[in-house]
Amino acid sequence: MGILNVTPDSFSDGGVYLGGAWERRIDQLLEEGADLIDIGGESTRPGAEPVAAEEQLTRVLEPVRVACSRGALVSIDTTSPLVARESCEAGALVVNDVSCLADPGLARVARDFNGWLLVMHSRGLMRTMRGFSTYPEEGYQDVVQEVYDELAQARSKAMAEGLAEDRIWVDPGLGFHKSAAQSYALLHRLDTLTKLGPVVVGASRKSFLARDVGGAPTERLGGTIAACLAAVRQGASVLRVHDVRAVRQALAVEQAILRGG
Repeated sequence: MGILNVTPDSFSDGGVYLGGAWERRIDQLLEEGADLIDIGGESTRPGAEPVAAEEQLTRVLEPVRVACSRGALVSIDTTSPLVARESCEAGALVVNDVSCLADPGLARVARDFNGWLLVMHSRGLMRTMRGFSTYPEEGYQDVVQEVYDELAQARSKAMAEGLAEDRIWVDPGLGFHKSAAQSYALLHRLDTLTKLGPVVVGASRKSFLARDVGGAPTERLGGTIAACLAAVRQGASVLRVHDVRAVRQALAVEQAILRGG
């Protein structure tokens, strides 16, 4: 899953793909081998303020249409049912919800368009996050079990809205209301979450990696690749990344090694 943020303030690439740059980004992601393109018009960095649905739609609708016209499977990254619905009308088939289904209307949109819902674990709005990977260590007794339980609750809410069980994906929400140690613990025991359905992992350039590799977000490619390889070994089905070509190369080499040639 290749990332396209059409926002002025995303943590890694805010402002980079505004104007006509988003169209070149779509072509780049497809050329590098992205299976899905995740398009978002609202930043999810710590402290980010919500963006009105109308503004999100101004940012994302044309990129959604163009990506779909290029043959891409498109995911819309939003917590707004209105944005999700209009994006699905424009061709998106995956609703990527970073709110852990705070609004069940998102499940209804996925149901109505025979699409998929990706439920990411978080504990509140992005504006409530105090900083990058600064969640208190005592915030969880067992982070893996509690994330599992909270995702299971969100999954049940989605199914209560009529969305089929096999149309729900889950994401542990690395870095979202979690410390670096808590994010690493989730990667270490990621296979626990596969009982809930296909697992999507977004480790790309995340702040938890900085604990061990340092650097600005764009300088964390090596850490990103290591986290992605570990996630696949633990059962991840989808990797949400900025650097599609580099991650695909790493996966191809690892698979060749595991095959023995």
